[in-house]
Amino acid sequence: MSRSVWKGPFVDPSLLKKVEKHKREDSKTPIKTWSRKSTIIPEFIGISFLIYNGKKFIPIKISEEMVGHKLGEFSPTRTFHGHTPADKKAAQSVPSATKSAKPSPGASNDKK
Repeated sequence: MSRSVWKGPFVDPSLLKKVEKHKREDSKTPIKTWSRKSTIIPEFIGISFLIYNGKKFIPIKISEEMVGHKLGEFSPTRTFHGHTPADKKAAQSVPSATKSAKPSPGASNDKK
C-alpha cells in the first residue's frame, strides 16, 4: 500500500540534514546512508549516495528518472546467481537413475 498523498514523501530527517549540509559545502564525497525507505526527492538530483544493502554500501548517483522511487530500490539485498540450465539439471538426474537401476549386492543372480 502506498503512502497517503496529503502526507507527502517520507525522507529520513537525518538524511535531509546531510543533503542540506552537502549542498552548502559543495563537496564531492558521497553521502553514506542506511535509510533505504527514504523517497528520492528533486533536491537529491546530482548527489552521490552510498546505500547500505545489509552487507556493503552500494554507490548510487541520483538522476531525474529516480525521483519518486525509494533509495532501497537501487541497492539490491539479494544476489542472483542465475538459473540452472536444463541440460545441467538433466545431467544431474541421469547418474542418480542409473545408480538405482543396478542390483543391490545382496540380490541373487542365480539362473535356473
